[in-house]
Amino acid sequence: MPKICKDATYQTVITTFEMTPGTCQDLLDALTEAYETFISKQPGFIAAGLHVNDAQTRIANYSQWERREDFQAMLRTEEMRERNRQINLLCRSFEPVMYDVVAAFD
Repeated sequence: MPKICKDATYQTVITTFEMTPGTCQDLLDALTEAYETFISKQPGFIAAGLHVNDAQTRIANYSQWERREDFQAMLRTEEMRERNRQINLLCRSFEPVMYDVVAAFD
């Protein structure tokens, strides 16, 4: 997995999901399956991680892509559009946001 660094040329995307503890595992399963079978196979994908808070009310997804356009193209596929409709049923909200790394600390 690439190291977080300020001079990286790749695109960082952080997506936060808000859900109830009762749907956390279902959402985590759906996201894990999406990464294992589809997202990780898309052009430009580098790496990703899923993080769950202690209360199981939030999932944070950190992903890295070669280019912004690669992430956007993945989102526009019919398969991902359908997956996002299903994911939307499992959570109150989710929002992917693109970021530039401005500082990193070891």
